[in-house]
Amino acid sequence: MPNDNISDQEFDVVIIGAGINGAGIARDAAMRGLNVLVLDKGDIGGGTSSWSTRLIHGGLRYLEHGEIDLVRESLREREILLRIAPHLVRPLPLLIPFYEDSRRGPKTIRTGMLAYDALSIGKSLPRHRTLNRTKTIEQAPGLQIEGLLGSTIYYDAQVEYAERLVLENMLSAKEHGAAIKTYARVNKIIVEEDNVGGLEIEDLISHQTCTVHGRLTINAAGPWVDQVAGTLETQIGTGLGIKRMIGGTKGSHIVVASFPGAPSSALYVEAKADRRPFFIIPWNGQVLIGTTDTHYEGDLDAVEINDEEIAYLLAETNQVIPQARLTRESILFAYSGVRPLPFTGNSNEEKITRRHFIHDHAPRLNNFISIIGGKLTTYRSLSQQAVDLLFRKLELKVPPCSTHQEPLPGARASALASYSYQFAAPEYLPGKTVDHLLRVYGTRAPQVLVVTDSDPALLEIVSPETGAIAAEIVFAFQYELARTLTDCLLRRTMIGLGPSGGVGEDETAARIAQQHLGWSADRAREEVIEYRKQRPFGA
Repeated sequence: MPNDNISDQEFDVVIIGAGINGAGIARDAAMRGLNVLVLDKGDIGGGTSSWSTRLIHGGLRYLEHGEIDLVRESLREREILLRIAPHLVRPLPLLIPFYEDSRRGPKTIRTGMLAYDALSIGKSLPRHRTLNRTKTIEQAPGLQIEGLLGSTIYYDAQVEYAERLVLENMLSAKEHGAAIKTYARVNKIIVEEDNVGGLEIEDLISHQTCTVHGRLTINAAGPWVDQVAGTLETQIGTGLGIKRMIGGTKGSHIVVASFPGAPSSALYVEAKADRRPFFIIPWNGQVLIGTTDTHYEGDLDAVEINDEEIAYLLAETNQVIPQARLTRESILFAYSGVRPLPFTGNSNEEKITRRHFIHDHAPRLNNFISIIGGKLTTYRSLSQQAVDLLFRKLELKVPPCSTHQEPLPGARASALASYSYQFAAPEYLPGKTVDHLLRVYGTRAPQVLVVTDSDPALLEIVSPETGAIAAEIVFAFQYELARTLTDCLLRRTMIGLGPSGGVGEDETAARIAQQHLGWSADRAREEVIEYRKQRPFGA
């Protein structure tokens, strides 16, 4: 199995799941000195973490359901992420228009915004502003004007590349000694006398197997939490009494090119059909529209947008921006994911809490902890709580957490703005490439360019859409834990999230891998075929 000596040591904690929660826990635990192993049956950030609305937000809509503590936590964590990852998490203005027939009228929205501001004392982002009808139309000329009363502008934040947020947490964990094994499926959880002590895993690429051992195991598999826990019931019967933990809801998004009337800032709009709020957001040079929220009981490895969801998102966008005239042919790509929400008997998806829970299965099953729920915005605080618990379970003194202060790897500069200005890129690199390198890698951009020292040909631009260069392909595999072309294009270089979806660039990237990473012609061809199966297209 190609991962050092993971079967020859006992880890303090083995984490199943390399999404945002698993990555955050791994970083915090490794920074506090624990010996950590992370396993995932896919890639880092390859599941639900990649398929969100890509917002770091305070949870304005949670106020409707009285979840004040969650809003307060979210606003605090938003500020922390703006500080420790400013290259990835940036302020985003959102405009909420209100109409004569809106369920949430001007008074309701203003009350909510006053509470939102009050809960975020000390924030770096501006306070909300209320606009009259005329000012609203000036701000967003494409809006439906019939029945328009006015709007509110407030600020949250956007993580344009959520995949990179997960990755940088994992890279930081690795810097602090964590071992990371992707494409490693857990086939069996080893239990002796009600104690979990090890895992039998299979490398899904090499098909080699091994056993790993940990004093504690964290099940941070997101929507797959119940599947992981279910292996225990299969192995040793139902006496453990492990109940269903996840009651996930499906969220789908579509991505389109900019269209007539497209907003310059994000819109937070109430849908006509069901009065649910949804977003129309400028993203990655395109427009991201979503999300839906429906119960999901299907195959977690085959979650796809359906015709009803597509029709809903298109119709609601055309309703609020009449000039858009979007059709199914307007869709560049679509994606869906399942939120790992706690299982409840509530049939109203909106009322299912977005809070997270850390479930210790002791005393029925010792040394096994499951993470339920969680979201991009609050992953760091969830991780801090989980690692505090790990130390208590290990009967060790709980050392202080520093993840709220220590920047992520791409933000290690006293001021990112001045660093960006001073970034010493070769003068013949176009501005689009320089911007791309800084947006994707932050202060690690010079490390990408170092790869070109061995071969200046790696300065070749391989993606005219994004400005990405050949060196990034090599960098992804040598320094960013990529194992497949799909990892490289969708979750490292971000080439695959452009309008063309990386088609054409995938063949160029495979050629570079042949030249610089030793791939055979057969592997290059197979990797391209597999990439085109997995990219989030086909709406």
